[in-house]
Amino acid sequence: QVQLVESGGGLVQAGGSLRLSCAASRTRFTINRMGWYRQAPGKQRELVAEITLSGITNYGDSVKGRFTISRDNAENTVYLQMNSLKPEDTAVYYCTALALPRNYWGQGTQVTVSS
Repeated sequence: QVQLVESGGGLVQAGGSLRLSCAASRTRFTINRMGWYRQAPGKQRELVAEITLSGITNYGDSVKGRFTISRDNAENTVYLQMNSLKPEDTAVYYCTALALPRNYWGQGTQVTVSS
């Protein structure tokens, strides 16, 4: 069992920055991939960014060049640095961690970008 604790959400003006953090509980399982998804009201959950154990990253098209994902493997923590935020980035952001055979989800943290 892996528990994920997210932090760093909040309210920011357009053009501003936020940094999200997600810490995974201690586990005997290897966490292969960690990442962030988001879900805005009335929309499907979508990939924001993900990072593998070896540091390979993948980003959703709408955040490329603005968001950066990073990871501390020793602490099982993943970070999402969000710059140049736009009102359309407003959503609940969910942390995810793949520890085979399961994919785990955090509770979500609200990010609101005002225009």
